[in-house]
Amino acid sequence: MLKKGNKLYSILTGSCPKCHEESMYINKNPYALTQIFKMHERCSHCGTKYKIEPSFFYGSMYVSYGVGIAFAVAAFVITYLMVGASLVSAFIAIVITMIVFMPVIIRLSRNIWINLFIKYEPQAVQGQLE
Repeated sequence: MLKKGNKLYSILTGSCPKCHEESMYINKNPYALTQIFKMHERCSHCGTKYKIEPSFFYGSMYVSYGVGIAFAVAAFVITYLMVGASLVSAFIAIVITMIVFMPVIIRLSRNIWINLFIKYEPQAVQGQLE
């Protein structure tokens, strides 16, 4: 299921959406908070420019909202419906979940956003593409 050529592969690994050969991020760890937004300018394998236009990744904020809601709903379902905690405890669990997973949500949102605009091309070679 998670193999090159699948959009989910690029989204979950943070790899180049065009060739899936290299990480888009300078530091793969989303919890390195000082480097969470630092990306390579281009893919060293296929030459794809990640920042397609100025402020390109502002659009990922819309995706981030949806991903954050998914994490919050998951936290609520686990704490309130499965564990049987009170509503206050479920609310606290949602807040803690959102704080702990914020770096992951940011990276996932950026990965989803760029994958909406760039498709996988296994034959992508530096020099041929932008």
